[in-house]
Amino acid sequence: MIIQPAKRLDNIQEYYFSKKLKEIATMRSQGIDVLNLGIGSPDLPPLPDVSKLLGEQSLLPDVHAYQSYVGIPELRNAFAAWYERFFGIKLDLASEVLPLIGSKEGIMHIAMTFLEPGDVALVPNPGYPTYRAASELAGATVVEMPLNAENGWLPDLEALEQTDLSRAKIMWVNYPNMPTGTHANPGFFEKLIAFGKRHNILIVNDNPYSFILNDDYLSLLSVAGAKDVALELNSLSKSHNLAGWRVGVLAGRADYLGHVVRFKSNMDSGMFKPVQMAAALALGASQNWYDELNNIYRQRRKLACQLLKMLGCEYDPTATGMFVWAKIPSQYQSGYELTDLLLNEAHVFITPGGIFGSNGDEYVRISLCSKSEVFETAISRVKKLEPSTVLP
Repeated sequence: MIIQPAKRLDNIQEYYFSKKLKEIATMRSQGIDVLNLGIGSPDLPPLPDVSKLLGEQSLLPDVHAYQSYVGIPELRNAFAAWYERFFGIKLDLASEVLPLIGSKEGIMHIAMTFLEPGDVALVPNPGYPTYRAASELAGATVVEMPLNAENGWLPDLEALEQTDLSRAKIMWVNYPNMPTGTHANPGFFEKLIAFGKRHNILIVNDNPYSFILNDDYLSLLSVAGAKDVALELNSLSKSHNLAGWRVGVLAGRADYLGHVVRFKSNMDSGMFKPVQMAAALALGASQNWYDELNNIYRQRRKLACQLLKMLGCEYDPTATGMFVWAKIPSQYQSGYELTDLLLNEAHVFITPGGIFGSNGDEYVRISLCSKSEVFETAISRVKKLEPSTVLP
């Protein structure tokens, strides 16, 4: 007798990186030194004082109980102050700020809160795969928004308005964009909010890359009237090197967040208080913190571009975020072909753009989450390959 999984999982596959990490682990167990330049997991530590506070708080006897579903006041206040300081947005810390156990959790919460069978979710192609997965798990129908270099990797709102939007409930956007590194501008955000209002669509901007290789901090909520139709996710994973700590935030109108809390409160029992206290301290980091972090990423980006140039790829050397997105040479049918060759022949893993959607098939993505020495080793390995193997 076999117990079958729910049909909601029929279109949901194991996350690509979950499968690829198993493959890399197998290769390493065979003595193969694989360089992983594919996954955006920061390798740098958080502020020393942040880790120190976590340790100190963890030793206290009264911090180990369940916590509030909406986060401690210190963390909500820190998020509100952070949004005002960098984005110029005033948020009510009691009702317009909802700490999350990572922003990925928030994507699922939003989908389950607002989507149901019969609804349509507008999902970018290419885009973060979780937008599609969460929407489908909630029972919604996914309609892709094609992004491409010709339209600056922005959704074509005019083209969308020529389609049937009567069932559209949520539009997922992500700027600064992953995987392409595109930075949106205030004018586009204004058009996006107007679009949401015309069609009664909730616009959700996933904004975790706003501080990486980016000097122009921008929030969708800065547009006048945005809170009527918009929510924004943010995270400390990339900006503060706290990926494994799982700390994010959902910002927006109080009643929208109240609906999300109704779902969220049935899914977890709050976040460990010392983590929240340490995260609140991290949010007060000086501008020097961000500048020093970006100096490191800037050097790594130069090396990533050097590697991509050797592979014959086209790329934007000024892209934002912790990745470099690059178009592959015409000799390859897809990014999968190039990345598999690179893994098997040079033992260097980079990400095929096709995992983010069909519009990424002709692209690859390199993560900047490895030390410069790792990039230099990868470059050295590629130089040693036979030209007919990988090099154009």
